[in-house]
Amino acid sequence: MSNIFSILALYALWVIVLLNAQAMVGIAQHGISAMLGPRDDVGPPTGRAARLARAKDNSVVSLALFAPAVLLQATKPMVLDSAILAAQVFLVARILYPIIYVAGIPGLRTLVWVAGLLATIWLYVVAL
Repeated sequence: MSNIFSILALYALWVIVLLNAQAMVGIAQHGISAMLGPRDDVGPPTGRAARLARAKDNSVVSLALFAPAVLLQATKPMVLDSAILAAQVFLVARILYPIIYVAGIPGLRTLVWVAGLLATIWLYVVAL
């Protein structure tokens, strides 16, 4: 897992897992027939389903910020160990984030979010 590009791929796969989890929770909450239709009359998700939707949205945004930071590493002759460590920290934090968010643990959720953000910022810094 030392390859920074593999870490990016793993995180993208995790976001796909979250997309599917949100769909499954939507089916459980509203029923399959409602989810197969245009969803004009389906209300917004509530409770854990709503938290999962927000965590998924946040994860997509994080992917949009993380991917360019990783791809910038390709412009360097060598990926620094600190960049690989930052990518690993990001991956662990971002896998934990939706789990903690859905579980409703606010303080810890913020800490892992900050860890992922700082790791992303570090990737941009070492790319300069």
